[in-house]
Amino acid sequence: MQPLNGKLFTPEDVAILRDIICNRRDVRGNRFLDRPVEEDVLQQLLDAAMHAPSVGFSQPWEFVLIKDTGIKQQVKESFIIENEKAAPVFEAEKQATYIHLKLEGIMEAPLNIAVFYKPADRPVLGQTSMEEAGMYSVVCAIQNMWLMARALNLGIGWVSILDAEKVKRIVKAPEQNKLVAYLCVGYTDGFYTQPELELVHWEKRKAVEKAVFYERY
Repeated sequence: MQPLNGKLFTPEDVAILRDIICNRRDVRGNRFLDRPVEEDVLQQLLDAAMHAPSVGFSQPWEFVLIKDTGIKQQVKESFIIENEKAAPVFEAEKQATYIHLKLEGIMEAPLNIAVFYKPADRPVLGQTSMEEAGMYSVVCAIQNMWLMARALNLGIGWVSILDAEKVKRIVKAPEQNKLVAYLCVGYTDGFYTQPELELVHWEKRKAVEKAVFYERY
């Protein structure tokens, strides 16, 4: 048995973490600056991702770092097609807001990161009943990266209005890999005090009492 001598944190540390969590934002294309992400900053993001929890310590994540304009343009074309399909889905009063929103920063962000789930080729401890736990592990890595980015005053935007299979082909991902997230990463001209979709009244933040149940629903 290993000794229980892991680091303990102070109330001040807790306050900083809470600030980072509460001030994390999804950054759109009109907020990114034309400033490269330094290599040491990128390594801090990747290191945060690599320290995420994962089912059975499987670490099933892989990251494709994209700076090439041609590759980004191909992904942007997929976004345009999918975005045109999406607008009519929303009720009339929201369509105008949807069209007005800048929902991605593929070309504007100096760095794009395609995040993939790589299924294991053998049984994974803890994943035998819930196969999707592997995908959830990748999402944990994304959240770690996002919080580290915010602590570094770096913006991240998650683009989900994409054809995942097209993106896989563009970056030549292995057939078994699944795209979990396409992230736009870069410095920004500022962060909103609230999530943008809350500011434009797209949705309201859910109250804790609406989401928490005791013993059963």
